[in-house]
Parts: sequence; C-alpha cells; structure tokens
Amino acid sequence: PDHRRRGPPPQVDLDGPFQMQVTNLDYNTFQGAIAIGRVKRGRLKSNSNVKVVSSDGSTQSARILQVFGYNGLDRVEINTAQAGDIVCLTGIERPLISDTICDPEGVEGLPPLAVDEPTVSMVFQVNDSPFAGKVGKYVTSRQIQDRLKTELIKNVALRVEPQGAAFKVSGRGELHLSVLLETMRREGYEMAVSRPSVIIKEDENGKRQEPYESLVIECQEEHQGSIMEVLGPKKADMKNLEPGMNGRVRMEFEIPARGLIGFRQTFLTLTKGSGIMTNVFSHYGPWQDAAGLDRTRKNGALVSMVDGKSSAFALFGLQARGTMVVDPAEDVYEGMIVGINTRDEDMTVNPVKGKKLTNMRASGSDDAIILTPPKKFSLEEAIVWIQDDELVEITPESIRLRKKYRSEQEAKAAKREEAMKRQQAAQKSGGK
Repeated sequence: PDHRRRGPPPQVDLDGPFQMQVTNLDYNTFQGAIAIGRVKRGRLKSNSNVKVVSSDGSTQSARILQVFGYNGLDRVEINTAQAGDIVCLTGIERPLISDTICDPEGVEGLPPLAVDEPTVSMVFQVNDSPFAGKVGKYVTSRQIQDRLKTELIKNVALRVEPQGAAFKVSGRGELHLSVLLETMRREGYEMAVSRPSVIIKEDENGKRQEPYESLVIECQEEHQGSIMEVLGPKKADMKNLEPGMNGRVRMEFEIPARGLIGFRQTFLTLTKGSGIMTNVFSHYGPWQDAAGLDRTRKNGALVSMVDGKSSAFALFGLQARGTMVVDPAEDVYEGMIVGINTRDEDMTVNPVKGKKLTNMRASGSDDAIILTPPKKFSLEEAIVWIQDDELVEITPESIRLRKKYRSEQEAKAAKREEAMKRQQAAQKSGGK
C-alpha cells in the first residue's frame, strides 16, 4: 500500500489564458537569461508567443524557446506547463523580477513584488600584492567586472557601482556578499576586498539615516540571557518574546544593520550551533551613536616588515606578542598581517628572522621549538575582522589579511593626502 501523504491539488484555473509572474532569475551561457516562477493560470507550450508586462505597465512581445520543470532538484525539459507548476522559461530578453508573462489574447499584469534593497556594501578591487597572479585564473579588473555583470542578471538584491579600477558591491548583508566571494574564489578569481559597511542615506533635513533590520531568533531558553546581553549594547529593541516547544523561545528584535555585521559567528558560538537566526530589511531610521555599534577592534595586528618565508624560530619568539595566523615556512610579504596582537595597537614584526648559527653550543638553547597552531580565518570571519585600513586578499588557494598600504611610508603619505583633501573641502565650504 502507498503510505505517502498526499496534499490537495493547487487551487488554480487550468482553462484560462496563460499567466505567470517571474519570482527568480538564472543565467546560462548557452540559453541566456532564464525566468523562473509558478504558473498562476492556464497552460504553456514551448515555442509559444507571449506578452511580457513589466512592473511599470509597459509590454513587449517574446517567444518562449524552452520550458523546464523540476524532478526533485533536477531541472528537466518539458513540452507543456500548466497552472500550479514551477517552471523555468528561456527566450525572453532581459526578464526582471515581477514581470508578468501572459497569453497575447489575455494581457493582464500582476501586482509588482517588492525586492529587499541592499544594506551593506564592500569594495572589490584588483589584487595588487606581491603574490598577485600566482594562483588565480582571472585577476584583471575587466574579468572581475564581467563576472559581476553576469551575477547581476540572476542576483536581484545585488548592486554594482564602478569606482575607478575598483567596484562598490552592495548586498543584503555580509553573508550575502561572502557567498558571492566564495563562489568567485572557487571559480578561479583573485581579488582584494574591504571591510563591509552599511549604506547610509540622508533625510530631508540632512540628518544621517541607517538601515534597520527585523531580527527573529529561535534558541534554547538557557541561551536567551547571553544573546540579550550581546544584543543590548547593539541597540536591539525587543518587539516580542514567545515560549516555544521543547524548551525553546522565539525572540523578535528591531536592530540597526551595523549591529548584525559579525553577529552571526557570535550567535553560533553562544547557542552552540542550536540556534536559528533570520533577518530582513525593515526601514531606514535615525543614526545611532552607541559603543556597541562601534566596530573598532579590541586587538591590533602583527604586521610583517619584510618579504620572505616565515621561520619557526621567529614565530616562536612572536607567540608572546599574540596569536599567529600563519604557519612556519609560509610565504609572507611586507604589510601582510601575520598575527593578532594582545594589545590594541598594530605592531610591525619580523616573522622571517632565522637563528644565528655559530660553532658554539650552549646548554638548553637547542631545545625543540613548540609552536601553538595558528588561527585560520574563514572568509566570513576575515571580512568582519579587518579594519578600514586593511584588506582581505582572496585567491583560489588561500585567504590572507594585509594592510591597504604595505609600508609605513605609504600609509603616512596617504594620511597626509587625505588630510589635505579634507582641508581643501572645508575651505571650499567655508568660502561658500
């Protein structure tokens, strides 16, 4: 006997004129843009003529070349789609989210869908470190630009703005952008990226506005206190608290998006991996000045002052200064971050220094060197940890942390130039 539980069929109109709203997009090199959605009414065959109604009411004619359905997770080509089916259609030039695909005999647009606007941005730039181009397959600005343009076709919450040879990429959070970076890294791309920052706007009075998120957390009751303790300084406003099943609670907050940057990793640690966290854009509200939202790092960085291979002897001596992030015999360069300082300031160090060899043997000086295993950052951890004057260097084989300006002279020159620009801007505004 068949013991599978079967749900009722969808309540749809099979005989009316075809109608479907585009709710997702995909892209294929051979088939071009692919419109994905659920058929709301009627039937559709491949090689059919249709009308596409955009969200502003304008229409265009198109011809559906192929119709794909789903068999489990596999996409399979089908001859006919009917109301209730989730299908993928090819042949429409530049489809957009919310477009309504209709039968030419019954053109009727559906209400437009709202797409969450981006709240966090990062700068993607060409990797200009001494190790640039050694591993990556795609390393130039043009190749990165072409890849981002392809991503824009199917990633509807993404925005890309050129900034000289770099690109300001905006998305729905640091997780959204780190998924894109990891995908590009696995495809052979190499680049350097800045720390994420929230997108700030101004209201009609010229006051700064920042994005707020609706945050929903489900966790065990025993973790409730520690989560609220962390979210309190981040100006999270609790809207609702409900007890759930099996000793779990559900909490709803409204929180500035700045407070969620880097919180996911802390949340997983606090709940020992048992918590569920979801967030969605809510609105733009007043800028909050709070110490909990200030993302200044507690620990400085240990920065290499030379190029070469790190030595176990040098790293052993640096262990008292902080936690290492590189292994012995690993290639390093001037300006690369090799460790996390125990103090709050940055420190330049020499991680390649070797032991001076002599013909004399001193008692106890040749003991075996014992090194603490280095801390290895994941991509998401790295982009959250860095400061404004630092970059994450991403290659298909490694993730490195570095200073934006490799030498102290370059950093001082950049600071002087920035100070001069600020002074000139102040003089211009004062003159007006």
